[in-house]
Amino acid sequence: MTTTLSTLQEWVDSVAGLTKPDSIYWCDGSDTEYDRVIAEMCDSGVLKPLNQESFPGCHLHLSDPSDVARVEHLTFVCTTSEEDAGPNNNWMAPNAAHEKIDALFAGAMKGRTMYVIPYCMGPIESPYARLGVEITDSAYVVANMRLMTRMGKSALQRIEKEGTFVKGLHSTGDLDPERRFIMHFPEELSIKSIGSGYGGNALLGKKCHALRIASYQARSEGWLAEHMLIVGVENPHGEVHYVACAFPSACGKTNLAMLIPPESHKGWRIWTLGDDIAWLHMDEAGKLRAINPEAGYFGVVPGTNEKTNKNAYDMIHRSTIFTNVATTEDNEPWWEDKKSGTPATDWRGNDYDPSSGPAAHPNSRFTVSARNNPSYSALADAPEGVPISAIVFGGRRRELAPLVYEAKDWNHGVLVGASVASETTAANVGEVGVVRRDPMAMKPFCGYNFADYWSHWLSFSDRSERLPQIFHVNWFRQDESGKFLWPGFGENLRVIRWIIERCEERAHGHKTPIGYLPNPAEIDTSGLDISFETMKELLSVNIEAWQKEMDSVGEYLESYGDRLPEALRKEHAKVVEELRKAS
Repeated sequence: MTTTLSTLQEWVDSVAGLTKPDSIYWCDGSDTEYDRVIAEMCDSGVLKPLNQESFPGCHLHLSDPSDVARVEHLTFVCTTSEEDAGPNNNWMAPNAAHEKIDALFAGAMKGRTMYVIPYCMGPIESPYARLGVEITDSAYVVANMRLMTRMGKSALQRIEKEGTFVKGLHSTGDLDPERRFIMHFPEELSIKSIGSGYGGNALLGKKCHALRIASYQARSEGWLAEHMLIVGVENPHGEVHYVACAFPSACGKTNLAMLIPPESHKGWRIWTLGDDIAWLHMDEAGKLRAINPEAGYFGVVPGTNEKTNKNAYDMIHRSTIFTNVATTEDNEPWWEDKKSGTPATDWRGNDYDPSSGPAAHPNSRFTVSARNNPSYSALADAPEGVPISAIVFGGRRRELAPLVYEAKDWNHGVLVGASVASETTAANVGEVGVVRRDPMAMKPFCGYNFADYWSHWLSFSDRSERLPQIFHVNWFRQDESGKFLWPGFGENLRVIRWIIERCEERAHGHKTPIGYLPNPAEIDTSGLDISFETMKELLSVNIEAWQKEMDSVGEYLESYGDRLPEALRKEHAKVVEELRKAS
């Protein structure tokens, strides 16, 4: 398979001239090809088959111990002007970046196969989908991209028809952390990544294209590319509302995306359209419609069990690639909080020794087709996407943030999103448990200056009066002893119900300086072992603590200088004044 598109062929030829592969292979995306690539990796030791009776079609990959997570300090946005990249990104001038990384690519594929992967982010027939081609020397990337995107012949046909695509060049290189870079060139719609085989650094259709490059595209084309899950919430009457939620990695996105209603909510159902990324376009009626650009899940494994996320637990028992989990004596995958089995070999491939740390890496992953999910919605393949009723922001905060509150209007909602803070997790390289600002859960992923990004968000209020309502949730409030105040998991549907009732104007709530909070009786707690006092604490606003929070938010926003939109500054001032009056 080759291409009729001259610009694509010329690029492939130039990359081959630089990287010197032994051979070039164009991926067609077929089942036969996938099976052959998996078999070749098993033969070479890159993959190991797991127990095929209990985990049919499942395989294990163990990465280099230095290559187990995103590396934000080695990730660059390379725009002509440093201001356009903003203080939220590491910046390098495009010419200097190309020169630096191309020197590492020179001869990097000697002795290897160069794979050419045409792919589509989003349903093939969707006007909202965008196209890309990743060139890589990693068969592991090929297999994962097959699960994560619409990859192969149909994508290439659309690329040849439209003539435009995002260029992604990747090589594992020598896996030396000192020779590892992930560089984005938004003005060129291109990505270059070397020295890592880890998902977010190597699967260039994922964070690199679908968020960093797409967010830049979205600004110029008038839509939003966001780090959001998409779910349909169906009530017992068959009515479905679609909600998009933005949480930082490892803060419950996958669990919410695949939520199973508790016993107290018979007749309710959650439909999963996406667990990580949403592209939001405005239709002719002024409604935001969302597609999930991905076709699979690249999820964190530890903590996944039949209680926390039964749908995810069930779906990864077949046709799944596991990365950096442990294994049992009978060759089944194992991870912390699996609730069954005993680890025999750890994620490094060594005999398990409890004194050496967790058996599975805290950021170990599963890659699986979305169609494996029991709650999969066929509308994930709908070209027109789904209409969004509510946008929900959230973070991991032990204190301060109530269980749920609603923004006063769209512009205030942009402030709520811009103010999101969360405790860091194992999905990030660095210290775990530090609270950091993570606006819209996009801090590692926005491909341009956050101040301009907030201006883009604010511009939607002038374009439509039918925008989604905006909310903030916090499942992670704790008491002084460290006990979680809210049960979480499936019980989070009780909070989502209130959100939908607010969208339908059936829940009243009450106004506070930070937004609208539920009246205690409006959150259904029937059957829960949770006291009225606890609910009061979960739904309270500590004025003094929020004044300190807004001081911190103000300092953060002002760090963006002259580009900070005045409308956002005014929204912040309004909240500060209302808190002053309340005190």
